[in-house]
Amino acid sequence: MTKIRRAIEADEPILRELWEEFEAEVPEPPGFTPETWDEAWRDIRRHIGEGVALVAEDDEGPIGHAWAAAPVHGRAHLTDVYVRPRARRSGVARALLRELAVALRGLGAEWMSLDVVSSNAPALAAWNRFGFVEVQKVMVAELAALEQRLGSSVDGATFGSAHVQTDDLGGVERAVRTFVPRLGRSAGTAVVPPKNGWIGVYDELCGREPELLRRLARELSDRFGVAIAIGVEAGQVVRYVLFDRGRMVDEYLSVPEFHGPLPPGDVIALGANPTLLSRLTGADPARVRAVVRTATSPADLPPAEELVAQIGELLVLSGVELAYEEALGLPDVLRIER
Repeated sequence: MTKIRRAIEADEPILRELWEEFEAEVPEPPGFTPETWDEAWRDIRRHIGEGVALVAEDDEGPIGHAWAAAPVHGRAHLTDVYVRPRARRSGVARALLRELAVALRGLGAEWMSLDVVSSNAPALAAWNRFGFVEVQKVMVAELAALEQRLGSSVDGATFGSAHVQTDDLGGVERAVRTFVPRLGRSAGTAVVPPKNGWIGVYDELCGREPELLRRLARELSDRFGVAIAIGVEAGQVVRYVLFDRGRMVDEYLSVPEFHGPLPPGDVIALGANPTLLSRLTGADPARVRAVVRTATSPADLPPAEELVAQIGELLVLSGVELAYEEALGLPDVLRIER
């Protein structure tokens, strides 16, 4: 039979044992320094005296605890709830929370808040079942990585181009004249005649806006078949998006989490697909695996302009390392002014 009672300072050995089990099971996330027991005990003593601290016990001894700070402006903050594995799924957590809620209402609280680690899926599911809703997020970033990203977004160049697998230069020119003005105000577009089975399109606006470049490539693919948007972002990473008949079939980002953390599946999805690239472009799958790699940092890969040139050579694309202004200097380029 489970018994819920108020904790007292004489329970320190029991509470420490439970606290250490919880800390081992759910460690602090990156960027947060774990508390020492002395620091935690100072808070617990305050909760015993001013807030609410509870211990759950059964016939074999202590099985859990819960404590919350005294309410401030009607809201009490729940700092810890823990139930030992042997007593889980038997209603102990629910009983602790029920007793906690009653005691906190007696102190004048109308609301209860708590913190939960985002990676702790079982806890998140439990709190949702109990009726807690998310009202804010605490986010953390490593300063070295943050400085690198902030610096690159200011100093690094973003440029790119679209390449369509066709020899129909007139058709591509007409498509560009029709579609690019819908994307926004562009200073101009350079269309490079067919080479190795590809026509290159360099647009001043799309070259500096990756999402617009993606839309341009998708439109060209819808009309002509296979198309690719490829370029450098923030001077640090290389991205390409491959389309077949207007449908995106592959996307690559050299540092998948460069713009922020991603779920593991999304990180994997941003790697190159050698089989697909081989089928649509004729690239050698072994060379794709060797060249089109991903990493956790730009420092682990060749410089972005060098990497994009290597990928262009692999896919038999010309001039992928060029920005719009540089493309204007290519031989036989068709310049479309706005």
